[in-house]
Amino acid sequence: MKRLLLFAVLLSASVNSFAQRTKYNFNPAWKVYKGDDSSAINLSYDDSKWKQVTLPYAWNEDEAFKNDIVDLSTGIAWFRKKFKLPATAKGQKVFIEFEGVRQAAAVYVNGNYVGLHENGVTAFGYDISNLLKYGNEDNIIAVRTDNSWEYREKATNTKYQWIDKNFNANYGGLSKNVFLHITGNVYQTLPLYNNLGTTGTYIYAKDFDIKNKKATIVASSEVKNESGKEQTVSYAVKVKDMNGLFVKTFSSAPVTIQPNETKAISSSAVASNINFWSWGYGYLYDVETSLLINGKVVDVVVTKTGFRKTAFKEGMIYLNDRVIQVHGYAQRTSNEWPAIGMSVPAWLSDYSNKLMVESNGNLVRWMHITPWKQDVESCDRVGLMQAMPAGDAERDVTGTRWEQRKTVMRDAIIYNRNNPSIIFYECGNESISEQHMIEMKAIRDAYDPFGGRAIGSREMLDSKTAEYGGEMLYVNKSATIPVWAMEYSRDEGLRKYWDDYSPPYHKDGDGPLHKGEPAKIYNRNMESHALENIARWYDFWKERPGTGKRVSSGGVNIVFSETNTHHRGAENYRRSGEVDALRIIKENFYAHKIMWDGWVDVEKPGIHIIGHWNYTDTTVKDLFVISSADKVELFINGKSFGFGEQTNRFQFTFKQVRWQKGTIKAVGYDVNGKQLCSTKKTTASKPVALRLTPITHPKGLQANGHDLALVEVEVVDANGQRCPIAMNMINFQLEGEAEWRGGMAQGPNNFILSKELPVENGVNRVLIRSTTKPGQIKIIATADGLKTASLQLHSTVVPVNNGLSTQLPSFGLKGNLQRGPTPSTPSFVQKRNALTIVKATAGSKSDSAFASFDDNELTDWYNDGNLSTAWIEYELQQPATISEVTLKLNNFRSRSYPIRISVDGQEVFSGNTPTSLGYCTIVCKRLTGKKLKIELIKSANLTGETSTEVSGKKLDDGVTRNDANSKGRLSIIEVEIYEPVK
Repeated sequence: MKRLLLFAVLLSASVNSFAQRTKYNFNPAWKVYKGDDSSAINLSYDDSKWKQVTLPYAWNEDEAFKNDIVDLSTGIAWFRKKFKLPATAKGQKVFIEFEGVRQAAAVYVNGNYVGLHENGVTAFGYDISNLLKYGNEDNIIAVRTDNSWEYREKATNTKYQWIDKNFNANYGGLSKNVFLHITGNVYQTLPLYNNLGTTGTYIYAKDFDIKNKKATIVASSEVKNESGKEQTVSYAVKVKDMNGLFVKTFSSAPVTIQPNETKAISSSAVASNINFWSWGYGYLYDVETSLLINGKVVDVVVTKTGFRKTAFKEGMIYLNDRVIQVHGYAQRTSNEWPAIGMSVPAWLSDYSNKLMVESNGNLVRWMHITPWKQDVESCDRVGLMQAMPAGDAERDVTGTRWEQRKTVMRDAIIYNRNNPSIIFYECGNESISEQHMIEMKAIRDAYDPFGGRAIGSREMLDSKTAEYGGEMLYVNKSATIPVWAMEYSRDEGLRKYWDDYSPPYHKDGDGPLHKGEPAKIYNRNMESHALENIARWYDFWKERPGTGKRVSSGGVNIVFSETNTHHRGAENYRRSGEVDALRIIKENFYAHKIMWDGWVDVEKPGIHIIGHWNYTDTTVKDLFVISSADKVELFINGKSFGFGEQTNRFQFTFKQVRWQKGTIKAVGYDVNGKQLCSTKKTTASKPVALRLTPITHPKGLQANGHDLALVEVEVVDANGQRCPIAMNMINFQLEGEAEWRGGMAQGPNNFILSKELPVENGVNRVLIRSTTKPGQIKIIATADGLKTASLQLHSTVVPVNNGLSTQLPSFGLKGNLQRGPTPSTPSFVQKRNALTIVKATAGSKSDSAFASFDDNELTDWYNDGNLSTAWIEYELQQPATISEVTLKLNNFRSRSYPIRISVDGQEVFSGNTPTSLGYCTIVCKRLTGKKLKIELIKSANLTGETSTEVSGKKLDDGVTRNDANSKGRLSIIEVEIYEPVK
């Protein structure tokens, strides 16, 4: 009681203080009802039988990962909340901010209709100052939500393009955070353009001096005067570092603002000793912007942001003056968890997103709608770059749908422009017209002209306006704008399956047909999935910065965590992740961790043995090691098994290894035999016990009715080592102040919400949710024949008074600084030098020969289809020693070309080109000359992968032209000629 009384006093004081604006957590004490009852807007309505919840909350959360995305429940759901405001708040401004809703929300306050938000993506807010009661009177807010798959915008009767049953999991209701803001009548606006029409603060840096840690910090606030009279306002800025120390203060000259006028006020100053935000270095500052009238502070806004320098040029991405090749994940915006959906506490967003960084991912491309603010801020903290989309499905649109997309981009830019982790604005999940690109760029330039963010879209390979681009699956290169692949590896596989030799002995690739076609690559085991990810990244790694004038800026793998969205494998959810739905690490996580450990070149050698070491005495299998070392040696119980066969640079294969109980060890060396890295795996003994390990908020489990604890259960041997092939069924008991949300495993309904579920590969996890009452919580895990494990947690009190809390969702969360500041050293060593082509002649169509070296991957040179004309000759600017020729050939994924290359008439190569994800490099006999000729010596053949999806859809693996019947056709999209580095 004393604690609540003290909170009430503090609450009243903060509202009453003219110098303070207050932001309240408005998530507590809501009620929800599935169904439609329009009388719920009435103050006297009896909602006593409604379910009490803490937001964010999806009313169909029980179905997350239980149901296929197409079967997620839809319909009307009402949310109601009762709250009080102190009498001292009367006469001030009160705004409500919703981070978003799915899909539409009609908002009522004290029986009055406030507004309708419909796009299902962006944040929105309302001025509700004149609708509220103060003192001891109750206020009622009621929200009618509608998450129909067929929802249409009321004014236009148009369905939003992104209401899509492939990628946009439908978690209905108030599934994102809600806040209440109380300000004075002269105030800095909120960044909520939708409904309010305001843009808030804009904080950025310019005139960077990275080496000397200096930059000019600029602060700008949109200020509104609703005091009823002219006001002269001064503007003061304080910049506070992560240790709470003020590092810079500055101010502006006074500005006069007329009644009901809105005006931007700004100020800037040079700051020193700046810690620049970087990959894996989430250094953030609090920038306090204050309004003063007659020397008295009347409004303070705190903006958490970071400062970093970017550039997009020469086909490369620069972060703080250092080139970075992007490698990361195309993640569904829902970023969901079993039996919860997307509505997790902020710390769990950090936990998940930080795992991307720990796998050495540096970019997340959200698909295909703007992420909610919690994930945006999480990426700021963990140091993960973001590509922020507006809203799309998979094609350009016109008319109302295009205007809807522009509106989302505008609102999202305004709302998120202070978040340093956003590096790219994405206008579409497919190429858009040049006019549409111009319109989107104009929005960026109007609302975020100084944020250092490139705007572009998927593809856009010949755009004159887009500032970046790249296809979905393949390697693109450029000498101008950066291009990167937007979802380059789409295979799927369960964590449950190690390989063909481990229980439950599921043969790799086994599974049902998908749409009548084999779906082997969507039913992989962890071993083959990891090897495939090595092979896929290898093609991007070969074309990284430092390999020529035209380079690849990388790519992102789809997806990071399993997702309740479009799938092609045996299960009813997508299993392409590097972690499963509970964020338990899979083997392909380690593939990326090793290959991506650097900004461009690998900077820290790593090594990992794929799989486990618990087989039967008769097992003989190939063993695979992932390493960035130059050679790898395998030891079995201390005895050398020799060196592995290296493929795709990072894969080392040891053929026909016979299993022996004990320890295997892999050691990586450089070319001179110096040891760089090592790792080992040991046979686990028989299972004897269970072990429980909690993963919670840094400050412990919060008793707010929303916080979650992630609890890991393992089957271990007598030494405490996890048993990697254990599949025991675990029974759980939960006691105390918590709600069971459970885990997930392969089986009936994916075991969602069940208190009985199996471990897979010796481990699983479950979720429990706190109640609003602090107290003891006990979890007990039992399994036949194993020692029982138990775990005790204590949830801590979260003060809530009259429906309001000052403890925000990001409470207690700090920036991740593990990788340290941006290194000052170069991120790559130049591997070869590109030679300049001045002209070309060909056996036919010589007038289009330039198209084969025009830095435009949508054009090519091709002959007339006759073998006798299938040649092209390039003249260099000057004689050079030619060592390599890199080619992008039409149908690069499915067609091999038998070619001869000659320099000044002397043959330097004869053979077949390999298939690839875009480019192949031919190593030539070194010869000095000025002319290089490429000729087809016999008909090209289809080989390698067929370029179709399992749906039968043709995948673009080159220019759009069918060369199948042109046996003598040579088609070159791009050619690059290289000499060795001198």
